[in-house]
Amino acid sequence: MVQVIFTEKDLKQMATLGITAAEVRAQLEFFQQGIPFQKLIRPCTVGDGIIKISNSDVSELLKKHKEGADRGRFLKFVPASGAATRMFAQLAKCLNLYPHLSHAEITSAADAGREEAKEFLQFVKGIKNFAFYSELNSILAQKGLDLEILLQQGEYRQLIEILLTEQGLNYAQLPKALIKFHAYPDGNRTALEEHLVEAVGYIQDKNRVCRLHFTISPEQEKLFLQHLSTVRPEYEKKYQVGFQVDFSLQKTSTNTIAVNLNNQPFRDKEGRLVFRPGGHGALIENLNAIKGDLIYIKNIDNVVPDRLKSETFLWKKILGGFLIKIQEKVFGYLNELVNSQEEKLIQEAFEFAHDELFLLPPPHNPLNSLKDKREFLLTKLNRPIRVGGMVKNQGEPGGGPFWVKGKDGSLSLQVVESAQVNMNSEKQRSIWNRATHFSPVDFVCAVRDYKGKPFDLKKYVDPNAVFISQKSKDGETLKALELPGLWNGGMADWITIFIEVPLITFNPVKTINDLLRPEHQ
Repeated sequence: MVQVIFTEKDLKQMATLGITAAEVRAQLEFFQQGIPFQKLIRPCTVGDGIIKISNSDVSELLKKHKEGADRGRFLKFVPASGAATRMFAQLAKCLNLYPHLSHAEITSAADAGREEAKEFLQFVKGIKNFAFYSELNSILAQKGLDLEILLQQGEYRQLIEILLTEQGLNYAQLPKALIKFHAYPDGNRTALEEHLVEAVGYIQDKNRVCRLHFTISPEQEKLFLQHLSTVRPEYEKKYQVGFQVDFSLQKTSTNTIAVNLNNQPFRDKEGRLVFRPGGHGALIENLNAIKGDLIYIKNIDNVVPDRLKSETFLWKKILGGFLIKIQEKVFGYLNELVNSQEEKLIQEAFEFAHDELFLLPPPHNPLNSLKDKREFLLTKLNRPIRVGGMVKNQGEPGGGPFWVKGKDGSLSLQVVESAQVNMNSEKQRSIWNRATHFSPVDFVCAVRDYKGKPFDLKKYVDPNAVFISQKSKDGETLKALELPGLWNGGMADWITIFIEVPLITFNPVKTINDLLRPEHQ
């Protein structure tokens, strides 16, 4: 442990957040020692860690999904606490860099190779194709400004200020969930609205109830609730369903200590320790608290207009049906294994675990005896299950599926981020670069055991799978610690199955200009 002397004031600050001094010292240890890298063995490929669904299996999987959905087993979990700041980062940068923000000024910068200026010009060129265009136009008109004239004259500062700041739409500070994503003849939809509509397609039960859970930030809670109360009745009436929507906040007890470049606790101008949200890995606490049954996980910005939803619905149902099929087999074997030591059963269950669940014993323990095999199965099968859709690698940023060697030498399927890989190792870098697929964050999870009792998901986290990133505060650089990612280290000890899904099911919106892609028009 790092020996840091904390003051009484420091300890009170930690207590208020629900964090112990021992936890803080353990976090400081990561900064001092560096994060342990994942040991990649090879990328997962179709036929070697990634399953390709055959056409002959689809009808069975759709049937199983429907049976589960009718019973109300499914819930949709959407991490939605992030602000849209990054979406508008390049526009905000232009607002700060260019005094006049005129067409001539921006064009000159773009010609000089400035990326933010190039993206700005792309935004302006496509501005009429954004779902928020009419709203932006309306607010400008209320202020006595004509959007068309501003565009013709190449005077952009006022329209960008109205778009990004409190003077108007304040989009730079809103969560992505409340940004208008898609335009429709009968009204334009936010990302949150698209998730409601999407839920109708594969979540609703036989009583036409759709269950969703959004994680949100405390400062946005009021806006979320206001927006939901406005739009929910409209979609319930249109689709003849009921939406059961819950929210949760990221717990302050999952915040992590920040350090300076010398790896000492970072303090603000008042001398207080600086703690930061622990990243999306902290949401394992939120997922755990739901105590659900079968849970879809999907990012807030990965939604498409209605014309493209059918493919999403189909593959969500296929993934959900596959999860139910696997869970039924797992539960069947567990129920028999607890009461039986029959050799045929144990051998059959062992082959199932090996061939279909990719559960491999460590090489130093080949499990030669039936007793060893049975104990291995009772331990390894009785865990949460996740089925993840994987798309072909198109160079998008994000994690990918790999065979990873654990501390005991055994191999497992993991989603790995680049920050978890030692890129200074030529061998590891080569394995990373050979990846054929990546993870679009398209999971469906089974979080109850064979007796119907919710798992304690915190027991299946790899606590060492953390990230370190650089941030800034008060003009100074600091280092921040992110907890094991929700679908990376947060689910490291789950039963994991990867299935190839079509690229059309992945349409993220990381920057504002992503909304100009054909898939979002």
